[in-house]
Amino acid sequence: QVRVVESGGGLVQPGGSLRLSCVVSEDIHRTSPMAWYRQPPGKEREWIASITGTSRVYEESVKGRFTISRDNARNTAYLQMNYLKPEDTAVYYCNYVTGNMSYWGKGTLVTVSS
Repeated sequence: QVRVVESGGGLVQPGGSLRLSCVVSEDIHRTSPMAWYRQPPGKEREWIASITGTSRVYEESVKGRFTISRDNARNTAYLQMNYLKPEDTAVYYCNYVTGNMSYWGKGTLVTVSS
């Protein structure tokens, strides 16, 4: 069973930065899509960024502030979040796709507040 584990969340002030990590429990291929989603309080889960190989795509509200990356040797994806806003408060989830299987972590909470 493939496990996906997110980490790096926490409380940060507006304008601050955080880096989230997502570790997969198996060797990942460079072409396997990985993505970050988030679920704000009281709202549905939403996609925010994807990386497949070296191709990266972002949701408009995070473009220019967030950067998705991956280290295939470490089976890890990252989400560098800069210039955080209160509306970025959410549980952040990592998604890993291999073949026809999609795996999710349990999420990590990011709270942006002064």
